[in-house]
Amino acid sequence: MTNRLCNFFSALISVGFLLATPALSVAQNDETLIAPDLVKASDQLDSAGVTPAAAENRQQRPGITGRPLPRFASLRSNKVNLRTGPGARYPIDWVFQRRGLPVEIIDEFDTWRRIRDWQGTVGWVHQSMLQSQRHVLVTGKPRMLRRGPEEGTAGAAIVEAGVVGILGSCQEVWCEVDAKGFQGWLRRDEFYGVYPNE
Repeated sequence: MTNRLCNFFSALISVGFLLATPALSVAQNDETLIAPDLVKASDQLDSAGVTPAAAENRQQRPGITGRPLPRFASLRSNKVNLRTGPGARYPIDWVFQRRGLPVEIIDEFDTWRRIRDWQGTVGWVHQSMLQSQRHVLVTGKPRMLRRGPEEGTAGAAIVEAGVVGILGSCQEVWCEVDAKGFQGWLRRDEFYGVYPNE
């Protein structure tokens, strides 16, 4: 009986606390990047692609490391424990299963960082679970990855909501993105991972 209860609660935790990793595939005929079964983010982001909570904290301030808060980083591993407080003794509230997922660092304590994801989920992770290489998360609906930073430029690929790409440089409203080998440009309001003023 005890074994069954443990298995039952393990299953509940697995279902309730894991962030599903959308599969990424490229259709051979139309070069579409696909990320199925991910909830649309459009309802949870403002027009600049920022969560309402993030909008309140756009005014940056220095953290204990001297680096500005808030700032963007990315998850370093495919399994990152989000804890309720800054230390290993605090319970795990959530488990991220998405390497490269962009998150905001909103606070610092010793070697721990308080982060917020694209849906507004907040918790603490060890600094070793974060990387400074910037990534972005495509939001809302399928987006055209364009060959240049202009609206009329030809498309390189169609990128589904939920696809994670590597962030390159930004020019005004456009940013360069590498999504699984497809390079192109997206408008800032088409993804999560940059501030309007950077």
